[in-house]
Amino acid sequence: MKKFLSIVLAVLMVAGCCAALSSCSKDSETIKIGLSGPLTGDAAVYGLGVANAAQMAVDEINEKGGLNGIKLELKAMDDVNDKSKVQNNYAELISWGMQISLGCVTTQPALEFKTLSKEDNVFFMTPSASADAVRAESNGYQMCFADAKQGVAAANYVNTLNLSKIGIFYQSDLDYSTGIRNEFKANLSTGITVVEASFTTQTASNFETQIAQLRECEFIFMPIYYTPAALFMTQAKAETGIKTYYGCDGFDGIESAKGFTISEIPQKITMLTHFNSAATEGAAKTFIDNYTAKYGADTLNQFGASAYDCVYAIFGALKKAVEEGKTVDASTSASDMCEILKAQLNGGYEYTGAVTGTGTVKWTAEGFVNKEALVHVIKEANS
Repeated sequence: MKKFLSIVLAVLMVAGCCAALSSCSKDSETIKIGLSGPLTGDAAVYGLGVANAAQMAVDEINEKGGLNGIKLELKAMDDVNDKSKVQNNYAELISWGMQISLGCVTTQPALEFKTLSKEDNVFFMTPSASADAVRAESNGYQMCFADAKQGVAAANYVNTLNLSKIGIFYQSDLDYSTGIRNEFKANLSTGITVVEASFTTQTASNFETQIAQLRECEFIFMPIYYTPAALFMTQAKAETGIKTYYGCDGFDGIESAKGFTISEIPQKITMLTHFNSAATEGAAKTFIDNYTAKYGADTLNQFGASAYDCVYAIFGALKKAVEEGKTVDASTSASDMCEILKAQLNGGYEYTGAVTGTGTVKWTAEGFVNKEALVHVIKEANS
């Protein structure tokens, strides 16, 4: 009898614990969004901007009740912009229960993530990994402009400037740079003479030779990241023939480049972007105010603004799916979630109220984003 009572008590205790755990689990059920990005290292300004802005969007959505009472949860992991770390990050995010992802922040890790996520049919929308190949599989989408699209948009802008000659300064061993450069040249007006100078990772410490090649070009297009761009600008400060620098999304954050004093650069610095970090009105201004109040201005950039839009776009698509009768909750599998989101984005869903572009975002069936590009003046020419 004592043994029987002991068993009964044990069963009751386990049942009680299970009930308590079930109740606790129910209260903590969330739709889980994963992210891998450089939270430390040289590219941390990008990764922190993305992680912070995505979390801010999650917090705002949750404060308003989430998706029919189901809250969102974000887990960001550090890949230090190293693709070899993505596999472990991905495995941990899957183990955690990731149902949706923002993929990776930078391109090489994102290409690794693309391959891994294809097998599990995990939907991802990267805010900033711009290589065309990132969205080569049907589960991958971009909020940023793909490299080819950046090259086309940059050329379309330059074609309006009535320039007879321009310079191009690019990195020949970087897919990001060569991809944009190739599309830019292919879409440039035939009447514009192009002078080119290039460098590689191994030759990125001194640009005297390249400056000599480009010194007679008033306008220089730079489809590169901000670290080499800042070095070129610093070394070319005395070149009065150069009037304007024009970059793409790799210029974002150049003001904070290590050892770079942007006010000392006499030339005008501009960039193709989908986010105006100096916006004085609208959704972008609200985002800037809220972000800087919460995280400061050091990591405010278009990568973060894009991540903020990613979360809201995904949320909006899920909300629309629910309104159409789909079941979306904390138990929805990643693969089912992927099919639900693909049906929305491929079916004409529009995300309105975006802080990037001009407010409305759509996608092609291939996962490319469709929105307006902006030309942002980072710094006017010194008088």
